[in-house]
Amino acid sequence: MLNKDTKYHGYVCVPYNHDKATLDLKDMWNLSRNIKSIYFGTVTFSNEIKPYFPTLTNHYMMAKFEDSKKIVKDADKFTNTSPSFVFSIDEKLFERNMNEEQKFISIYYLEYDDLDIVTDIADTIGKKEKIQQSGLAHMDLFCHDIPKFTFPYKDKIVILEVADNRSHQSICKYCDKISYDMSRKGIIMHTFASFSLLEKLK
Repeated sequence: MLNKDTKYHGYVCVPYNHDKATLDLKDMWNLSRNIKSIYFGTVTFSNEIKPYFPTLTNHYMMAKFEDSKKIVKDADKFTNTSPSFVFSIDEKLFERNMNEEQKFISIYYLEYDDLDIVTDIADTIGKKEKIQQSGLAHMDLFCHDIPKFTFPYKDKIVILEVADNRSHQSICKYCDKISYDMSRKGIIMHTFASFSLLEKLK
């Protein structure tokens, strides 16, 4: 769970249900100084994680926040029968300013996260020109229906934020290549989910 004394930035991902509750949440986030951007998008979850989150949906609203405590405080406004995720960045691995619009977020999980692994990931990502930002994160789950199994790697999340003018399919392949490059070094980055950001809402 979140450390009450630490301020984390990161991402909150909420099912987009095309209902009043979702629209009210979007309006609230649009007025919040804690929320820097909001996107509507489609999400592809890996088959490996689906047993842990059996009620996943395909359409999500993703917001980028500055302080996770403020997000969690209002969790009752976005908790429903489908999982919502809060990814809080513990360690920024890489960041660069880019002119291209953010279009894709790729999320992975590690089985191990020792210092050498983190350093190798940061070095490899730093050489990839389309990566706008990356970080090592922990995940918090919010759902009315408690999953039968606890996801064991929630504290070993790697997030890649991609800015690119190519198609989402091409960007996905670009991220897969990064994962492949890491595997050649003996570091396995398992895919958690891929977020295609289709429309900017804020």
